[in-house]
Amino acid sequence: MQTRKKYIFLTFLASWLLLFFFGREQLRRFAFFPRRNAAARRSWPRWADRTLLHSFAEPRELQGGGDTAQPSPRARRAAQLSRSQGSRCRMESCFDASRCQNGFKVFTYPREHSVPMSESYSKILSSIERSRYYTPRPEEACLFVLSIDTLDRDPLSAHYVRSVEQRIRSFPLWNSGRNHLIFNLYAGTWPNYTEELGFDIGHAMLAKASFHSKNFRPSFDVSIPLFPREHPQSGGQSGWLHHNSVPPKKKYLLVFKGKRYLTGIGSGTRNALHHIHNGRDIVSLTTCRHGKDWERHKDTRCDQDNVDYEKFDYQELLHNSTFCIVPRGRRLGSFRFLEALQAACIPVLLSDGWELPFSEAIDWGKAAVVGSERLLLQIPSTIRCIRPERVLAFQQQTQFLWDAYFSSVDKIVHTTLEIIRDRLLLHRSRSRFLWNALPGGLLALPDFSTHLGDFPFYYLQHGSGPSDKFTALLRAAPPLGSLSQPTLRLIQAVSRSQYCAQILVLWSCEKPPPPSGMWPQTAVPLTIIQGRTKLSDRFFPYAAIRTDAVLSLDEHTSLSTSEVDFAFVVWRSFPERIVGFSAWSHFWDPEQKRWGYTSRWTNKLSIVLTTAAFYHRYYHSLFTEYLPAGLRELVDSLAACEDILMNLLVAAVTKLPPIKVTQWKQHKEAASQPQDCLNQLVDWFGSMPLVSSQLRLDPVLFKDQVSVLRKKYRYLEKP
Repeated sequence: MQTRKKYIFLTFLASWLLLFFFGREQLRRFAFFPRRNAAARRSWPRWADRTLLHSFAEPRELQGGGDTAQPSPRARRAAQLSRSQGSRCRMESCFDASRCQNGFKVFTYPREHSVPMSESYSKILSSIERSRYYTPRPEEACLFVLSIDTLDRDPLSAHYVRSVEQRIRSFPLWNSGRNHLIFNLYAGTWPNYTEELGFDIGHAMLAKASFHSKNFRPSFDVSIPLFPREHPQSGGQSGWLHHNSVPPKKKYLLVFKGKRYLTGIGSGTRNALHHIHNGRDIVSLTTCRHGKDWERHKDTRCDQDNVDYEKFDYQELLHNSTFCIVPRGRRLGSFRFLEALQAACIPVLLSDGWELPFSEAIDWGKAAVVGSERLLLQIPSTIRCIRPERVLAFQQQTQFLWDAYFSSVDKIVHTTLEIIRDRLLLHRSRSRFLWNALPGGLLALPDFSTHLGDFPFYYLQHGSGPSDKFTALLRAAPPLGSLSQPTLRLIQAVSRSQYCAQILVLWSCEKPPPPSGMWPQTAVPLTIIQGRTKLSDRFFPYAAIRTDAVLSLDEHTSLSTSEVDFAFVVWRSFPERIVGFSAWSHFWDPEQKRWGYTSRWTNKLSIVLTTAAFYHRYYHSLFTEYLPAGLRELVDSLAACEDILMNLLVAAVTKLPPIKVTQWKQHKEAASQPQDCLNQLVDWFGSMPLVSSQLRLDPVLFKDQVSVLRKKYRYLEKP
């Protein structure tokens, strides 16, 4: 009995002790626990020593009764609510799609010349202002881009712009950031490099580099690559692996050469890279020699690492390696990512949590190896297991992605805008296949079609082919408004083709077209389209064109029915190219340091005149909708410029030359041609897209010493 009482007493005592130590706040509510007065509570704690909370608070903030100038609880709740709403933003909740009913137009705020702007941000704004998306009228805009440079939000940087929040709140169009797009490359600062921008973005979308997946808002933000200040505005250098070529066996399997951080964020991964170095097919080189106080922090490996680091050239390693390690730096992204893509060195990514650039559209599983920082030692064995044919597919995909989306600032910006545009028009958005297959999402316009079989590049993948008829589009601009005999003969010759579906005559004369009785009788429909006097109108996507093939003709062209039939048969085998008769070739003039072209008969060609040529009707849509209005105005002012622009456009899409077919009557053009058009167009493209060829296709048995009855296109050999 005594033992039982003893256990009850000890249990009761233990319960009160636990309640006293862990539940004092609740016990103070009872009357037998006297409360401390309010003044005593407000004056605690009285820490005045700055070293106690050096990184957290100022001494005056810890003292009671003073004016700390802190925001009110209501203001703090409002700021927290704003950040919370921003983190939950989606296109449905934070974007006003009604502004985009009249088209996807982008307005850039007027530049303030008194405010400095980095070269990279100036390129971004120029990419928008010289594109088809741009509008100078804010009332027409679907999307707004600030003129304030927000690329570098590191307060320690010389390019950091202060007082951004106060300035953007003064803009009448800001509207809490709704329908705004903010570009950023660098966020946060030493030591933690968080992704804070230093101002409240509200409901604005972010196009940001080094995006962490936990901060990325899917289907709202866009992850972009980190690109250097020297990144070209347009065009850009081509990849190191030529199209459809097989690279030689590389000397190294896996390489890395870069900085090693001794302390701080990002140091863990780079400090461990030396473990996979074997000096034979895996080369991993780091250096500690960077920063102001590297010697104060250097470890026992630094001296030897610095010596080994200087033994290898970085560009040589890129050229001679199959895989390139792309570890995180202080931030998740690095310049090394784009460098590896261009070099056809398959990126091996070691940056946990990184939302890869344009991940909404690009399938990075076809071009990169995504590793884990914690499993670094497994990387060598993993990549050794990849089959050679898979390695080749990876390398070719890196070149496609580099050329399609990353080789210039223009392509990075336009890809960002097209991803946003696809979100607004889901019923006409690009499929993931269009983004990840040649020629790429930027050149596969969803306004034309979202069906693969309607594009000239995907017949092989789709298992289909172009239609078996063509539409002849004849541009007629007679100075007197009457039809010439050569024009009438051309219409009759084309109409007799077994493949002709209809003839459209684009009447580009100020005088009205002749009455129907003046036109020749044809076996196919003949339609007159009243056009303008502009040369670029011949490439407008007219609704009357219903066949895949278009035969573009000029009123001065002379062709026979056999020539038309043979050229169309050739085109059906190469539906993505221009197939025609008259050809020019381009060349580089080293003395004048400019491009030129000639119509002299040579063994090379790179331009086929569209005065007599077949091509796919999709190029009409691409010419009108993809190219900015300024280029079309240029070709309207210069003779023969529309031919050159169409050839440049098709070559930029296909990376292939046009095809010349034989004709029985040779037309020798004048040797002297104006060169201004070609150079101005190349400036816009950023590089020369034309591809030279020495190929001419003739019919079987063409000019062979055999019976004419055995030849299908016997009339091509008439003298």
